[in-house]
Amino acid sequence: MTGHGLWLVGLGPGDLDQMSEAARLAAKAADHRFLEGYTALLPPNQLDRLESVIGGWELRMRSAVEDAAELLELASHSKVALLVVGDPLQATTHVDLQLRCQENGVPCHVLHGISITTIVTGAAGLQSYRFGRQCTFAYPYGDYLPTSPLEIILANRERDLHTLALLDLDPTGMGESDQKPMSPAVAIDVLRGMAKKLDVSVEDWVLVLCTDMGTSQSRIIKGSPAQIAEVEGGRIHCLLIPANLHDVEAAALKRW
Repeated sequence: MTGHGLWLVGLGPGDLDQMSEAARLAAKAADHRFLEGYTALLPPNQLDRLESVIGGWELRMRSAVEDAAELLELASHSKVALLVVGDPLQATTHVDLQLRCQENGVPCHVLHGISITTIVTGAAGLQSYRFGRQCTFAYPYGDYLPTSPLEIILANRERDLHTLALLDLDPTGMGESDQKPMSPAVAIDVLRGMAKKLDVSVEDWVLVLCTDMGTSQSRIIKGSPAQIAEVEGGRIHCLLIPANLHDVEAAALKRW
């Protein structure tokens, strides 16, 4: 790691032991280290370890990353590492940073990491090539509840494709305050709210809840919306909404 520039460093899925050696070395060699704290989160026990693994760091939330004047100014003359849970190019925000570096003549380097999309499909037993568009269940804001996530799921099901639904981390929608990952109960409330608006029934669907994937606390639970809503514990969750199952997929899901 020589010269100046911005290094987008993937921390992996939430267990720093799964961070690549190249990513660890790049982070340690940086003059400035910033943890991006709004598109994904480290578990508290891993957050406590971070300094011992890569050195001192500071937290940066949405405004500091989207309005990246500070990052770009520092990267114009020093080595800056932006630490991102999962893979750093999973979020459009970080792709935009690449483009802004190019516009400003700042070198930008990427150290990829394992992301939830790498892990979750195979871990559950569904075939990755049978997934359609992903979606995110957003927290409702007052009476406003967008139905686009369910529309994506329905379009995928029409094409006999599975769906990965990520769950929102920020009830405020601002990306600045303490994050609060959406619980299974809230996710099912959101699903039911969207279904009511679109006048479709989801109560007989089979869902797969994936919790804290990539960590030693990972869990996979299959069930109806009513059953998933009752699941407690865990920290960060996502949902898989299967289409029609192939024989191997059906056998694999029986494990859960």
